[in-house]
Amino acid sequence: MKYVKQLCIILLISFAGEVLHVMLPFSIPASIYGLVLMLVLLMTGALPLAAVEETADFLVSIMPVMFIPAAVGLLDAWVDLRPVLLPVAVITVVTTVVVMAVTGRVTQYLMALRRGKGDK
Repeated sequence: MKYVKQLCIILLISFAGEVLHVMLPFSIPASIYGLVLMLVLLMTGALPLAAVEETADFLVSIMPVMFIPAAVGLLDAWVDLRPVLLPVAVITVVTTVVVMAVTGRVTQYLMALRRGKGDK
């Protein structure tokens, strides 16, 4: 029953993201609204982590399974994808490397900032 309650909380926050998407005039996906709302609730303590932790861990553990339908869709669209495969592959590799580099630099900066504050 605990898992059902936790799933309902996650779904309610996702639904709130959908409502915000419909009500606000920005072109931001509803899932982003839901993620930001979840982050704010967790950071402020309005929603304790324990209220969703086990179900969230389960959902993260099965996340790779959720990509199977997308992969099958790509296989189904192979005829359309073949002409643009090389540019898409290059863009994917380049953006992945850029995201990894920026993430590493930001992490190093934040770790150095935290070490500097810890010394004072």
